[in-house]
Amino acid sequence: MNIPDGTLAIIGLGYVGLPLAVEFGKHRPVIGFDIKPDRIAELRAGRDHTREVPPEELAEARHLTLTADPADLNAATIFIVTVPTPIDAHKRPDLTPLIKASETVGRALKKGDIVIYESTVYPGATEEDCVPVLERVSGLTYNLDFFCGYSPERINPGDKAHRLTTICKVTSGSTPEIADKVDALYASIITAGTYKAESIRVAEAAKVIENTQRDLNIALVNELAIIFNRIGIDTEAVLKAAGTKWNFLPFRPGLVGGHCIGVDPYYLTHKAEALGYHPQVILAGRRINDGMSAYVAGQMVKTMIRKGIAIKGARVLVLGLTFKENCPDLRNTRVVDVIAELRDYGVQVDVHDPWADVEEARHEYGLHLIGTPEAGAYDGIVLAVAHDAFRVSGPDALRSYGRDGAMFCDIKSVFARDQSDLRL
Repeated sequence: MNIPDGTLAIIGLGYVGLPLAVEFGKHRPVIGFDIKPDRIAELRAGRDHTREVPPEELAEARHLTLTADPADLNAATIFIVTVPTPIDAHKRPDLTPLIKASETVGRALKKGDIVIYESTVYPGATEEDCVPVLERVSGLTYNLDFFCGYSPERINPGDKAHRLTTICKVTSGSTPEIADKVDALYASIITAGTYKAESIRVAEAAKVIENTQRDLNIALVNELAIIFNRIGIDTEAVLKAAGTKWNFLPFRPGLVGGHCIGVDPYYLTHKAEALGYHPQVILAGRRINDGMSAYVAGQMVKTMIRKGIAIKGARVLVLGLTFKENCPDLRNTRVVDVIAELRDYGVQVDVHDPWADVEEARHEYGLHLIGTPEAGAYDGIVLAVAHDAFRVSGPDALRSYGRDGAMFCDIKSVFARDQSDLRL
């Protein structure tokens, strides 16, 4: 493959890496690398199953070379790593993708090269976990032969208003000179401007607290929703009234999943505990949010019982599986926990989501997605994800999937209070 020297390489072409590769690829030679040949074939054909980059924008990246061959990375002098950083079953950071990506980059690393990480990590991970891998594999010395930077990703999947170029980009580098180079690199494509942090650790910490802050705010309103339910008042009505104050934050209760908010706090708490400090507030927020699926399922069952519906063998339709609206992203969706809880009660659950990929749902969660639901077939309908398609259909159309007297649960309070039997 004929790739010019001095090329920029993007490692990982998911929700974060692909928009970055495409934007840079409009202006300069870029290698877009992913370990999945199917992903490369899909993108070469002009398709992006994440729907983050439309075909016409892919076509604009005339300087982008797509490959699954690590040997092609040898032509690059700047590497940007955008692989996932999930948590394991015990809610501990799983750096496996990051370490493997670092090994891949290390085999292509040369004197003078720069490696920039965008993956969400705890403060210190770049220099304590990734740099030793780069040194070991390449045989080069950090800050003598090669250099590093960190620029946290701020991609919001499904958001068509806040895009890569219109979100301020935090940058950093392992030396003052490299920090300037990294900042200038991103400034060449980010129209919203950049912010140069004073160190890699500061940039790492800034990223991880962005989503920790959101997680805690959502945990607060989730706890308020539980309290207000016991009092017997509508949470949405309370939040609307409180929202008339100029500095009241407009958070709403709900299920907290996805690749960031439900994951990132555990990276920070992991680092804190490694240093001998046990976080109180952050983990309390996580416990509340992690417990919302069981709470929602329990409230649904109670509502069905009050309506005279027999629970064992009841049929419930769950509308929406993705972790957020108008987005095909299934990563860490907490809707699956609601489904599992309902099944534990003996409920038969069908799932319909026009955005989710059928094969991915089966592979990741063992769930069979149905097509258009059958009218009048269900004892309960749950609007779990506020896709526009469901909003446009309206509550009457969604209720029509249920039998007479069926329960309708509106988790996201999409419709007016009197149009559902239950909402948070």
